[in-house]
Amino acid sequence: MNEDNINIIRLNKYLSNNTEFARRKIDEFITQGRITVNNKVILEQGLQINPDKDEIRLDGERIREKANKKYFILHKPIGFITTTDDEKNRKTVIDLIKTQDKVFPIGRLDSDTSGVLLLTNDGDFANKLMHPKFKVQKTYVVTLSKPLEEKLRAKLAGGIKLDGKKTAPAKITHPNKNDLSIVSITLTEGRNRQVRRMFEGYGYFVRKLHRISYGHLTVDGLNAGEYRKLTKEEINKFTNK
Repeated sequence: MNEDNINIIRLNKYLSNNTEFARRKIDEFITQGRITVNNKVILEQGLQINPDKDEIRLDGERIREKANKKYFILHKPIGFITTTDDEKNRKTVIDLIKTQDKVFPIGRLDSDTSGVLLLTNDGDFANKLMHPKFKVQKTYVVTLSKPLEEKLRAKLAGGIKLDGKKTAPAKITHPNKNDLSIVSITLTEGRNRQVRRMFEGYGYFVRKLHRISYGHLTVDGLNAGEYRKLTKEEINKFTNK
């Protein structure tokens, strides 16, 4: 085998592996002429490259191959925004992670939402977890402004219209039978502010929102603001599905 062929990889796969973008998004960037290989604008989506020899840039920034992939679970505290940087200089979840590697959050939690948040520099891993077809379950504990009526609980669980599209079925239960204003909800999708919008659309104000699990992962043992690396076994439970 020619040694030059060992590291050959499709351009969109290479960029997805080494950025936060999915391959479909990378293909859009290629169509828009935002990617260059060896200073030449590339418009061919199926192009194969050799990372050891080719210089790949996105919007002028060189994209280097990540030597070590990182995976973290963070107990996100309230008051931090889920982004890699902020033009208003607000506190971000990245401020809590002490690493030399450039990582990014998988999905997002609002500033006033706490709980499980995963961060990585592995684009393929992030895209798999966020893709609706894999139906990764996320469970939240919600404290509402008033007890949730059973009729509405059943309606929300079956799916309601948000932005003209019906939500996927959800599991909604009462973890505390003595306080029906506290609700557990499990989703397999992650639309913008979905949990809050589902309840607030029917006159229920969300007083507190905490994500207790992401797939098989919880923040048990982690105080707010603390994080740890994922184990190989924890990572494999997602990637082997």
